[in-house]
Amino acid sequence: MIASLEPSWRAALSDELNAPYFQRLESMVNEAYAEGVCFPPKSEIFRAFDLCPLEEVKVLILGQDPYIQSGQANGLAFSVREGMPFPPSLRNIHKTLLESNALTEEFSGDLSAWAKQGVLLLNACLTVKAGESNSHQHFPWDQFTDAVIRVLNEKKRGTVFLLWGSFAQKKAKMVDEKANLVLKAPHPSPLSAYRGFFTCNHFNLANDYLVQQNQTPIRW
Repeated sequence: MIASLEPSWRAALSDELNAPYFQRLESMVNEAYAEGVCFPPKSEIFRAFDLCPLEEVKVLILGQDPYIQSGQANGLAFSVREGMPFPPSLRNIHKTLLESNALTEEFSGDLSAWAKQGVLLLNACLTVKAGESNSHQHFPWDQFTDAVIRVLNEKKRGTVFLLWGSFAQKKAKMVDEKANLVLKAPHPSPLSAYRGFFTCNHFNLANDYLVQQNQTPIRW
């Protein structure tokens, strides 16, 4: 599993990858995938890092765990494979992009194009058992993904952190808000999106900040 991690991330996270908890995590993941169907496919667990090397990160969008239905999860938070119906949260993300006039590209639900522009689409938990949300929350994934956020905070400046929902917003304490932009909004889930996600304007605010930092804005 470690061998598949993109080189710049592997170097920055070397202490984590050699830590006892990560060895335990690898064993737990290998066992879960051997025993039953899990998502995303094992080869795509670290796909968010593959498409978005550390030095290219401009924006972090933090999800919770992968989609649980067959054919959906592709290793990127909130993203689905092209041609798949949009899950509710992704549908609401699309609606927000439209309502804020932030959408500049065709929106297929596959967010790989965002990742290739520097959007790290990170789930806090990178694996899940088919049909069972939060089923791998007892795996020590959060130790690893918290370390990713700390690495970004330490090694990058001028990064936009989009934290949607109370779970993601708890991670803000790891970010220096004087050196980066932290934007918070309700989660795009239908249970909470009506509380302000649709009007948060995060995609435009993120691009405004990137331009101020002399970075190329994202083509959403």
